[in-house]
Amino acid sequence: MDNFSTPGTLFSKNHSLNLAGRILDLTTPVVMGIINTTHDSFYPGSRLPDPSRAVEVAGEMLEHGATILDVGAASTRPGAEEIQPGEELDRLTPVLEAIRNRFPGCPISVDTWRSGIAKTLVQRFEVNMINDISAGQLDPHMFTTMASLDIPYVMMHMQGTPRTMQEQTGYNHVVDDILQFFGERIFRLRKLGINDIVIDPGFGFGKTVDQNYLLLRNLKAFQILELPIMVGISRKSMIYKVLDSEPGQALNGTTAAHMVALMGGASILRAHDVKEAVETVKIFQQLMKND
Repeated sequence: MDNFSTPGTLFSKNHSLNLAGRILDLTTPVVMGIINTTHDSFYPGSRLPDPSRAVEVAGEMLEHGATILDVGAASTRPGAEEIQPGEELDRLTPVLEAIRNRFPGCPISVDTWRSGIAKTLVQRFEVNMINDISAGQLDPHMFTTMASLDIPYVMMHMQGTPRTMQEQTGYNHVVDDILQFFGERIFRLRKLGINDIVIDPGFGFGKTVDQNYLLLRNLKAFQILELPIMVGISRKSMIYKVLDSEPGQALNGTTAAHMVALMGGASILRAHDVKEAVETVKIFQQLMKND
C-alpha cells in the first residue's frame, strides 16, 4: 500500500507525517510491522534477535503491505525488567544495519524511550520515527532531543513502567485522564516546535481488560486532539484473555479489534501480522467508500 507523495502535495496536517521529505498520507490508514530484537517478547512469534531472520521477516512484511517497520529491543510485556542502554543498542544495531542495507528506502521507526538511543540511531541509520512508550516520562531529555532530530514522534500513554504498570490501573475516568495527559504533553511538544506527533492510548499499559475495551469503544474521543492515532493491540492479553487462549491463538481476535479501531479513527495499526492487518484496512476502506 503506497501512501507516499512528494512534499508539494496538499494533505491535512493532521493526517500526514513527514518522513525525511516524503509525505506519508494517513487519510488511508497504514500498517506498522513489529520487529522485536528480543528473546522475551510476550508473543514468541515476534522474537527476531537474529539479523538475517529479521531481514527475512521485514521483507515479508513489506511485501504484504507494511508502510513502516517498528524495531525494538526491550520487551515491554507486563513485569518486564529494564535492560541497560548498552544492551539495547547492541541488540538494535545489527538488525537495523541489516534492514537498512537490504531495504534502504524503507521507513523505519525505533521503539525506545531513551533519548540517547534515539539520537544515536537516527544519526547512524537515518531512522525516520521514534516510538516512545513513556511519552517522555522515563527520560526527561526525550522531548528536547526529538525537537533537535526533527522526525515524527509517537508518544504512548503508560502508568508506571513495564515492570509496575499492571499495579497502577487507577483512574478517575480512563478516557478523560488520558486525554488530559496527552493535552499537556502536546502543549509542551508544540512549544518546542515539534509538529509531527502521533498519539497511542497505550492499550495494555497500565489498564485492565475492561479499561482497554472502554478505550477502544471510545477511541473517537481522541480525534479531538487532531493528531494521528496509532493503535497497538496485536495479540495482546486484552484479546487472548477474553478468548481464553494464548497470544499464538489471538490473530482472529486481533483482526476483529483492528476493525473496531479503524472505525474509531485509527491511522496506524501496529501489528505482528501485517498481511491480515492490511486486509482489514482494505475491508474498512470498502465499507467507508462513498456510494
